[in-house]
Parts: sequence; C-alpha cells; structure tokens
Amino acid sequence: MDQRAAAEHLRRLHDDPDVLVLVNVWDAASARAIAAVAGCRAIATASHAIANSFGYDDGQHIPVDLMIDAVGRIVAAVALPVTADLEAGYGNPGETIRRALGVGVVGANLEDAMAPLADSVAAVEAAVAAGAAEGIALVLNARTDVYLQPGGRDADEQLAEAIARGRAFLDAGASCVFVPGRHDAQTAAALVEGIGLRKVSVLAGPASATPAEFAAAGVARISYGPWPHRAALTALADVGTSLFGGAELPADIRSFG
Repeated sequence: MDQRAAAEHLRRLHDDPDVLVLVNVWDAASARAIAAVAGCRAIATASHAIANSFGYDDGQHIPVDLMIDAVGRIVAAVALPVTADLEAGYGNPGETIRRALGVGVVGANLEDAMAPLADSVAAVEAAVAAGAAEGIALVLNARTDVYLQPGGRDADEQLAEAIARGRAFLDAGASCVFVPGRHDAQTAAALVEGIGLRKVSVLAGPASATPAEFAAAGVARISYGPWPHRAALTALADVGTSLFGGAELPADIRSFG
C-alpha cells in the first residue's frame, strides 16, 4: 500500500474492536522477524531500543539524523504501516515529524516529558500540521509522562492530570493518547473513561495488567517499549553463557533472512 493508504489503515486499526498489539522493534532485522509473525498488523519502533543499539542512552541522546535513518530502514524492510517513537521531537517536533514522514512513517509517538501543557499542546499541533502539509493523515500517539514523572502527585492527581493532558492532546489533533506506566486494570479503565473509548494507548510489561485486561478496559493499543529488545539481549546473553561453557548451539534456531 502507498503511504496515504498505510496511514488510513493504521488509523482503522485503532478503531478495530480487536485491540492493536504492537511488539516494538529496533532495526530492519527485528522488524522483518516481527512482521512475519502471525497476528502482526503494524510495526512500532522503540526509541530506547534504537538508541541503545547505537550505544546511546535513552532520552534524546541519539542524533536525530541517526534516528530518522534507523526508522527509514525499518520502513523499507516491511510492507506494514510503521509508527515511530520519536521521543519529544528532538527540539523541533514539527520538523522531526516531517522528516519521519519523508522516510515513510505513517504514525508517531511524541512525548510531553511533563513540559508545560501549552508547550506540549503546541508540539502536538506542530506534528499534526506536518502530516497535513505532507498530505498524510498522521496517526499521532501523543504521550504523557504523568505516571513516569509523578512530581509528588498522589494516584488521584496523576489520573486527573493524565486525563486533562490526554483530552487536550486529542483536541489538538492527536489520534490516541499514550499513558505509559505500570497500570492495573482499574487504572486503565479509569483512563479510558476519562479520555475516551479506544483513545488510550498503554505499555504492557512486568507488574502491569494483562493484555486481556487492557483490552477489556477499552484501550486502543498495547505496546511493549524496550521489553522485546531486552528479551532478545537476554536470549543472546543466555546463548553466550552456554557456548562459553562448552555447550552446542540450540537445535531450534531459525533463519530470518
């Protein structure tokens, strides 16, 4: 499908009754491996994993040129819609989104890093405008870090702030609101009630609700952030431990191209 069709397809996946599950990737090889798995309907990148694969820490330390190049290689490697984690936009959200669209991306994560709400809304508006200028209905997954940077707020205050920011981002043109954190099913349901049915994106991982619980709460999409990359490195380290200990290669290794 062409880029416009891919963007429309990704948007429809967020409205589908079946929750959109995204297993995050970090390079062309991991993208091809995940794209070939039954049930994969779209590809999502993980900024943390991409940065780590190039030797950078997470948190916008990777040069934007390197990030865009990595994302472009992932887009070129698969025939599915790709949504890219672009952190907080690397100092220029609109331009970063424009460049990502230029390499074929049709969706993006953009985090607020708990900046003042007006600044965060302006970043969302710039990202959406960049998509419109390129003729692409960008599927923007606007992220709020309320639960990652609580700033002394109690649970009720965190929920209220996440809902307020989420609604503001939707009003500014975002397609979905990403609220990462170790949420239980009750919190996920409260976020959906406050932000909107199939308008909330969550991060699944250790100590969070299960995918089935998130789906039942009415979230639009579930992603896994850096966890697939960590799982792959764990498997590599385990193989290394076995081989250094004199063992043979496992018999069930598959070829991925």
